[in-house]
Amino acid sequence: MKNFNNKVVVITGAASGMGRAYALAFAREGSLLALCDFDAAGLEETLTLVRSISGTKIAQAVFDISDQTATFNFAEQVRQELGAVDVLINNAGIEGSAKPVWATEAESFERVMAVNYFGVVNGTRAFLPQMQAKNSGAIINVSSIFGLAGTPNHADYCGSKFAVRGFTEALMVELIDSHIQVQLLHPGGINTNIARKDHTREFSQHFLTTSPDDIAQHLLTCIKKNKKRIVYGNGSIKTWLGVRLLPLQSVCKLVWHEMKSVIDLKDYQH
Repeated sequence: MKNFNNKVVVITGAASGMGRAYALAFAREGSLLALCDFDAAGLEETLTLVRSISGTKIAQAVFDISDQTATFNFAEQVRQELGAVDVLINNAGIEGSAKPVWATEAESFERVMAVNYFGVVNGTRAFLPQMQAKNSGAIINVSSIFGLAGTPNHADYCGSKFAVRGFTEALMVELIDSHIQVQLLHPGGINTNIARKDHTREFSQHFLTTSPDDIAQHLLTCIKKNKKRIVYGNGSIKTWLGVRLLPLQSVCKLVWHEMKSVIDLKDYQH
């Protein structure tokens, strides 16, 4: 895909952070935008910002991306209001409990997986038929560098992001002979509000430092180049090289050394 002018771009989780930055970046490119989020107020702020820089057509909806029916309804809304989708960015995601496995409630594992993984599945399955009908398009699924290496106090989040990675890599193979490109994004520490809990503040301040606008511009370039795996943001390249080059035991030790000063350790005290 060489340009985005008049292309229909769907962005989930568009109310803040990376989703908002993607919306603004594509608006500047002249894209037609389909934006959704569970956060109605945040989504309205994004719409206001988009309209301040572009008169592009926008489809919008407020719903939970883990709701399969609502996601498929949004896909039909987009088709009717804007036309068949050209670019789908499955971006919506939530943080986990920020506690170790033994202190994390089952509900957290289930909720994080529902949004972070099944949200990607729902978005892909809802919009993929529109791309298959014309045999073109781009699907970008957002994992994380926590989908490259396991990290303490994030088993629920890591599990969901590793699942996104596996799902997306399988989809890449399934569509290898089509003209639909599938790309996997592993953001590093991006300065968003995903880490909202009091006991994740130190982690957020230490790790989430890369601007969302920076990763948005990088993503546009990578979509044009059809780069399959996109690793970008604070700590991302170091993590990717580490998991590729080092034994797993060494990776575990290095991750613990890096993370133990910025996570809540009270659940480790016996």
